[in-house]
Amino acid sequence: MEDNYQNRTAFIKGAKDIAKEVKRQASKKAGRTVDRMNDEYSRRSYSRFEEDDDDDYPVQGSQDGGGYYRGDSQAANDDEGGHSDSTEGHDEDDEIYEGEYQGIPRADSGKGSLAGGPGSVRAGAQQFRDIGVSEAERRKDQEELAQQYETILQECGHGKFQWTLYFVLGLALMADGVEIFVVGFVLPSAERDMCLSEPNKSMLGRTRPRLLLLSAYIRGGLIVYFGMMVGAFLWGALADRIGRRQSLLISLSINSIFSFFSSFVQGYSTFLFCRLLSGVGIGGSIPIVFSFYSEFLAQEKRGEHLSWLCMFWMIGGIYASAMAWAIIPHYGWSFQMGSAYQFHSWRVFVLVCAFPCVAAIAALSAMPESPRFYLENGKHDEGWMILKLVHDTNMRAKGYPEKVFSVTTIKTVKQTDELVDTGTDTPVWQRYRLKITGLTKQIRNNILACFRPEYKRTTFMLMAVWFSMSFSYYGLTVWFPDMIKYIQKQEYESRTKTYSKEQVAHVTFNFTLENQVHREGHYFNDKFLNLKMKSMVFEDSVFEECYFEDITSTHTFFRNCTFIASLFYNTDLFKYRFVNCKLINSTFLHNKEGCMLDFSDDFNNAYMIYFVNFLGTLAVLPGNIVSALLMDKIGRLRMLAGSSIISCVSCFFLMFGNSESGMIALLCLFGGISIASWNALDVITVELYPSDKRTTAFGFLNALCKLAAVLGISIFQSFVGITKAVPIIFAAGALAAGSFLATKLPETRGQVLQ
Repeated sequence: MEDNYQNRTAFIKGAKDIAKEVKRQASKKAGRTVDRMNDEYSRRSYSRFEEDDDDDYPVQGSQDGGGYYRGDSQAANDDEGGHSDSTEGHDEDDEIYEGEYQGIPRADSGKGSLAGGPGSVRAGAQQFRDIGVSEAERRKDQEELAQQYETILQECGHGKFQWTLYFVLGLALMADGVEIFVVGFVLPSAERDMCLSEPNKSMLGRTRPRLLLLSAYIRGGLIVYFGMMVGAFLWGALADRIGRRQSLLISLSINSIFSFFSSFVQGYSTFLFCRLLSGVGIGGSIPIVFSFYSEFLAQEKRGEHLSWLCMFWMIGGIYASAMAWAIIPHYGWSFQMGSAYQFHSWRVFVLVCAFPCVAAIAALSAMPESPRFYLENGKHDEGWMILKLVHDTNMRAKGYPEKVFSVTTIKTVKQTDELVDTGTDTPVWQRYRLKITGLTKQIRNNILACFRPEYKRTTFMLMAVWFSMSFSYYGLTVWFPDMIKYIQKQEYESRTKTYSKEQVAHVTFNFTLENQVHREGHYFNDKFLNLKMKSMVFEDSVFEECYFEDITSTHTFFRNCTFIASLFYNTDLFKYRFVNCKLINSTFLHNKEGCMLDFSDDFNNAYMIYFVNFLGTLAVLPGNIVSALLMDKIGRLRMLAGSSIISCVSCFFLMFGNSESGMIALLCLFGGISIASWNALDVITVELYPSDKRTTAFGFLNALCKLAAVLGISIFQSFVGITKAVPIIFAAGALAAGSFLATKLPETRGQVLQ
């Protein structure tokens, strides 16, 4: 009996659930029928927007009972009740259904049709509509929304809200600029701090012993670029599904967490792994930031202010270079807990470089989501309230607090039904699995949509332009300081002193030995006390009854040497410094623990690297200013193609860079010219894709950009010290191809944001 009772109870409960679901779906279909009945009304309202001047808005609704703007006679009442405390309705069983908004003034909602009748029948007949027809309706809605959204932004104006968002998103872009430099700056110190031997330094790429600092910069840069490539693709795709603000907050949080961890870890591989994950986090910054900001900018302001936003990437590079110069060489800024844990100055630098990211997270938490994202996803009330906030903030700042936001209804895009009933008894892990599976499917469809016929040509053209510009720009910007370092090493090696067949006995060396080569020498009963050996090489020499105490060495090696009855006390002459040597009755006592960071040797060249990067980053300031002032006047394509052509021509001047100062000047020239093309490319990429695919496409192209950067850096660096012609030809050819393909893209100046 008890089993029958339980079965009957479960059956009744299931029947009730089915009835509730049928009722909710019928309400949804009825709501869509009402929307279709109002399409003619919507078209009349939009035609009124197109005919009016941008500054003259209608103040009286149409005679059929509604409109997008309200009249002055309604303003007082609507302003008092112009926002909704609830964005959803409820049936008598308290089941939530979509389609009815309460509080915010709208056109006729048509609630009468919810009771059934012909409206419900017509809605049911549309249940199996063709997917192509549904997509056509979505595109039509998106076009109407784009036109109305531009008009609303005109009414909201450009003021305090946009400038506040400018600085908030600028911090996120600044964090991206810092990330590019931080690993390359700290890796030489980290390698020495973690006692990484020279053979192990090639684990991430080929290392020239003469180019230690730049090789470290390249290895660290490749690690970051790989991470940013994955991050750009991932976060760009997610931003079109879960929102710009939420995706950016998650990505910046990942960056700040792993940046913090990387400053404390003691293992070299663990440090690089943390920086890789940090790069994955910051990779979403560029595609999301530009898309996010563009959706708050009216057409006549978009190109200029997106270009001004690019300046924060330059500020990030300047910040990283200045902090590296001020912190890393100060070895005294450290503490040590035994020999197991050491916190040196380069770790302080890593922590300081995380400040822009942490500040961006704090500031972004106080900013709203993009209203365009809400409207594209059918969330009318949320989008309306944010636009009202933008309007009211700007009007109060301009001294017009009494000016009322006159928009009452905004077009939203019809959403495709994706009902997945997991049931109340479904395990939590399975619900999350279904959500992740659905999200992955949506992202995949969004990526494939970028290659549909209407976007296919644009996507392939942009891929070619992004790849060619990134390959040449990043390849040359790393090749420049690499060449400077090579010139420095050549000059240093030209001063090397060579001694052969020395016979030295009973001599005490207590002074610095630097940049010398000793071959076939014989040292008997000599003492090497409290000294530094810098770039010293001993070959085929014999040390008999010699005493080494308190030795600190840099780039010092003993090759094919013999040590007889010699004593080493408190030195850093580790095993890898003895190449094919014989140790006969020799003893090592109390070797130095850890690896000493000595900035008095050739690591003083680190100052030059910081200075070169500082100048190269600062040199883009004129290009940023010019591009911002001219972007909306001459157009995106002219800016992109013109800057690329001039950059291509400037490459050939590199043949005349035979001195250190000459290479630095050419680096500044190239960076200042090429930045304008980057700004134009960012703007045109934002404007060529619709809002529901914008960050996906931008993220995909930015990931391709990082892949091209990895290839360019690897290829260009391999020619350092061999030839200048090949890197110059590669860079000039890529820039020429990019400028030609850029002219084939459609001009977006003066167009509404899709």
